[in-house]
Amino acid sequence: MNAKVIVVTSGKGGVGKTTTTANIGAALAKLGEKVAVIDVDVGLRNLDVVMGLESRVVFDLVDVLEGKCRMSQALIRDKRVENLYLLPASQTRDKDALDPEVFKGVVRDLVEQEGFTRILIDSPAGIESGFRTAAAPAEGALVVVNPEVSSVRDADRIIGLLEAQQVNEIRLVINRLRPKMVASGNMLSEADILDILGVKPIGIIPEDEGIIVSTNVGEPAVLGKTKAGEAFMATARRLKGEDVPYPKFEEDRGFLAALRRLFGGA
Repeated sequence: MNAKVIVVTSGKGGVGKTTTTANIGAALAKLGEKVAVIDVDVGLRNLDVVMGLESRVVFDLVDVLEGKCRMSQALIRDKRVENLYLLPASQTRDKDALDPEVFKGVVRDLVEQEGFTRILIDSPAGIESGFRTAAAPAEGALVVVNPEVSSVRDADRIIGLLEAQQVNEIRLVINRLRPKMVASGNMLSEADILDILGVKPIGIIPEDEGIIVSTNVGEPAVLGKTKAGEAFMATARRLKGEDVPYPKFEEDRGFLAALRRLFGGA
């Protein structure tokens, strides 16, 4: 994926966008990139908590946009991973405080003046103003989808909006996949989702209780040893262009036929 500025988004809330942003950001930094992760979910910020940096927030994204502080004052450097930085959202403002054009300028400065090689933008769920602001500077997108009907349907809508905004590189991160349910035909597989959405997956993350633990303690899973952490690291390697194989699961194709009918297919 050549895009330097990547929005992490989904149509449906609760699919794991923030966890994905934190883990892929940390993984890319571990692989040698200078990474900034930006929380654009104004009023409901969580990225700082997932990364364990909430106690160090002084200034936020809105302060930068309104010129109340310098970029260097708002950026929080992660002490565990070299070259990983967080630009947190505001908890006291609403999404109308974000001007898409001003936000594009902030992101441009991060690349051109601060020397970041990758920017990950954690987008609010849905298709309202928060999503449009988050996607405004994006060159690429990671659409996080759970292997369930409602999530896939909402992802289809988001992909259409991203294409309309001329976001050129769009990839899926399939999150919370349960191999046993896929094998029994009771959950969509990665092949099913690809057939429905027509977008290539770049990451397949298995359901893992270790993610709950890592989120609660504020430590991205890629910093420990969990199945999900390994999968996020593999995703980051693919983003950098490495040929990393995907896990393969057996599935009942009859389930796909039923899902296609829901989406108006044959």
